[in-house]
Amino acid sequence: MLRLIFVPFIVSAVMDSHYSTALILFILAGISDGLDGVLARALKQRTRLGEYLDPIADKLLLSTLFFVLSIMNKIPWRITVLVFSRDIGILVVAAVLYATTSLRDFRPSLFGKANTVAQIATVTLVLLAEVYPTNWVIGLRQVGMWSTFALTLFSWLHYTLTLPNRMRTNNAAISESSLNKPTG
Repeated sequence: MLRLIFVPFIVSAVMDSHYSTALILFILAGISDGLDGVLARALKQRTRLGEYLDPIADKLLLSTLFFVLSIMNKIPWRITVLVFSRDIGILVVAAVLYATTSLRDFRPSLFGKANTVAQIATVTLVLLAEVYPTNWVIGLRQVGMWSTFALTLFSWLHYTLTLPNRMRTNNAAISESSLNKPTG
């Protein structure tokens, strides 16, 4: 929940062109995410609610920042549109599958995780380039944007292409468990 509280303050800082404040708050939000994960594992406090809220908070923070940074002409719209399209597409498919099938495993793939890392790096580098506009930071910002574009597209394709196999595996597991149930 702490990450969600950061969102309006980071957005406000970006909209007011206070990029150093936005960068600091974004880093603090990232630290709070890391601490949350470490504490949950160390204290064995992992919950189903936390498993759902954590990626939602990540997506809300990142998607909001991509949108606002595009409004401020700091991230090209084509990247933001792709990021939103992928996330909405996956969310709709997952919701339909959740409602109509027994599939409940929607964990991100390695490519989905790499995409999230690229998005975090890109937002960080975009904010850093506004605070510290040196050639190497600007160059890394471009690498981040192209990496985000490529990984967003690739992870979306990967999700789409592997989904039928995940559904077959899920259906096979259900069939096997129903065969192993005692009848009476």
